[in-house]
Amino acid sequence: MAAATIQQGIFFKMASGLVALLDDVAVIARAAAASLDDVGLGVAKAGSKAAGVVIDDAAVTPGYVTDFTPERELPIIWKITKGSLRNKLFILLPIALLLSAFLPWLITPILMLGGSYLAFEGAEKILEKFGGTHHGETLEAPVTDVAAFEQARVSGAIRTDLILSAEIMAIALSEVADSSLLTRAVALALVGILITAGVYGAVALIVKMDDIGLHLAKKQGKGTQAFGRMLVNGMPKVLTLLASVGTLAMLWVGGGIILHGLEELGVPAPAHVAHQFQHWLAVLGGPVGGALGWLGYAAASAVVGLALGAVIAAIVHFIAKARGGAH
Repeated sequence: MAAATIQQGIFFKMASGLVALLDDVAVIARAAAASLDDVGLGVAKAGSKAAGVVIDDAAVTPGYVTDFTPERELPIIWKITKGSLRNKLFILLPIALLLSAFLPWLITPILMLGGSYLAFEGAEKILEKFGGTHHGETLEAPVTDVAAFEQARVSGAIRTDLILSAEIMAIALSEVADSSLLTRAVALALVGILITAGVYGAVALIVKMDDIGLHLAKKQGKGTQAFGRMLVNGMPKVLTLLASVGTLAMLWVGGGIILHGLEELGVPAPAHVAHQFQHWLAVLGGPVGGALGWLGYAAASAVVGLALGAVIAAIVHFIAKARGGAH
């Protein structure tokens, strides 16, 4: 029980650390350019709203370094990190700036499209747990070319990162859409760099935790050895916890984006119900009302995400079945 508590504490400290890292951008931005004071506030707000996608990104990535030898894990993560930076800075940042300059009305629909995708992925994972079928799953042939296998894994991870990064950048853009072009550019670049560093730094720590544990288990001292064994034995549980939190993050972030998007498009009723539920729990919770209200809104968003995602998944599977089972 103590080991599980420590493992959960490690994970949630990493997740909160990512948000805290984003909040520190305010200091960095003001030190870099006094004329861009609005950048710090915009990045901090964007980082907090993107936290769910960040957690999801950190939960997904460790799966891409399975089946590799320990000495290849960090080089692979570094390749994915560089690909993620290219996604954010050289693809998504210019697109985001062009959209905000010439087609700002498209930002909300794009956010909702990304939110629908997150809801679909989260619902799909939930359905897999109960139904046993795995969308798009294929049997992998034995690996004969390790270099090609590694490149395929890295390319797949970067493609997945592009989707999650697009959602992060869209959320960030929505927070600084009313600022000047220079402020938007600096804020988005800082969000991209800091989130990438935070996410993949955490991923590197996660995937090497068992190696650290093995190293500590060979040291002198019973306490050090016991801690090392705890890290080794706890890694499967940490990865399982990451997967579960990642699935929940997909649903709550996806559903929350849909609720906010509908409100922006003139359909406020669903968001109003969720906020009323949040307010009721906040009043009921007394001293912990703020946290309870936040959890209530997150839960309501997750329900919306699950419902929408299940509908999309049903449509996808129906189309796949009509095409002869090809996903």
